Amino acid sequence: MNMKDFIKDLDFSRKSSTVVFLIAILVLIGAFIWWLNIPFIEDIFTNGTIMLIMVLGFQLFMGNSGILNWSYVGYVGIGAFASAIFSMTPALKALQIPTMYPFLISLHLPFPLALIAGALVAMIVAALVAWPLMRLSDSVGAITQFALLIVINVLLSQWSQVTNGPRTFTLGGTRLTSFWLVLGVAVLVIILVYCYKESSLGLKLRATRDDRYAARSSGINFVAVRYVAYVASAGIGGLAGGLYSHYILSITAASFYLNELFLLLSMLVIGGSMSVSGAFFGTLLVTLLRQGLRQVELFLYKTGFEASGSAEIVVAIILIAFLIWRPNGITGGRELTWQSIKRMLPIASEKKDPISNNLKKEEKA
Repeated sequence: MNMKDFIKDLDFSRKSSTVVFLIAILVLIGAFIWWLNIPFIEDIFTNGTIMLIMVLGFQLFMGNSGILNWSYVGYVGIGAFASAIFSMTPALKALQIPTMYPFLISLHLPFPLALIAGALVAMIVAALVAWPLMRLSDSVGAITQFALLIVINVLLSQWSQVTNGPRTFTLGGTRLTSFWLVLGVAVLVIILVYCYKESSLGLKLRATRDDRYAARSSGINFVAVRYVAYVASAGIGGLAGGLYSHYILSITAASFYLNELFLLLSMLVIGGSMSVSGAFFGTLLVTLLRQGLRQVELFLYKTGFEASGSAEIVVAIILIAFLIWRPNGITGGRELTWQSIKRMLPIASEKKDPISNNLKKEEKA
């Protein structure tokens, strides 16, 4: 068997090939960057992978439900602060926030448990407030979610006994979020988000997105399926927030507000909100673009020309362009599969044109 016949016969199922390809791309990039051993590039990759986890959690609800979840970045902030409080030593918490509640000061968990606990806190908050909100759709649902984001931000920025109020919350010590930990969590989240999308729950949620009245008449409880996805999305966001806070080591409530929301939304929309592959490639593209523009800003600053904020302006222009000319993003709402790759290979044209293939065979005979 030659190589062409091997490629023709090789086939992955649609459900497995997407996960395999996305994980393979991420791990190969990570391994190459680790091999380069350049701290600056490792820092970019680690930050970008944390953003990927956030965008995947964003896609889980928004991409499958069609509801713009403005409040999502608030749950990222809840997970960031909660995991930080759980992991910090009592002495450091008493020094950092003297007015913190005594039961929070005495609470101390190992870092892995603190990450999980932070995600659980975000899920619990989402579970408490989400049920009545899941009945709302379209513009009403989006406005309500935005109002919820404002409520969460006010609590994070003013609750001095927990988050240190509008002041900087410093974790101290060394970074607990490592290069390989972030990579491992990202691989796990890719699997979970894609498995949810291909599950019966994901299918039911997409049915409510396409036509909630038809879905309801088919026996689908659209409030319940939205509720499950919303709470799961908040959990992934809280986990990503915990990784972020233990990597940056200093956070404020402003770190999880409109600027961060715009960045997550840009990554998801540019990539394609209706697919996990879209979330992946959108994050990759916007991360590379922003880092490149920041280097340009730095170069211009050294030459005496002020160009701060140009990265955000360029990303916003690209986002508008995609919304106008390609609203389904880079991937067009489709997943990267082995079948889609085979269609791009030269052997695909042979399969699509059986008449010419038969003529060639007759000529050879």
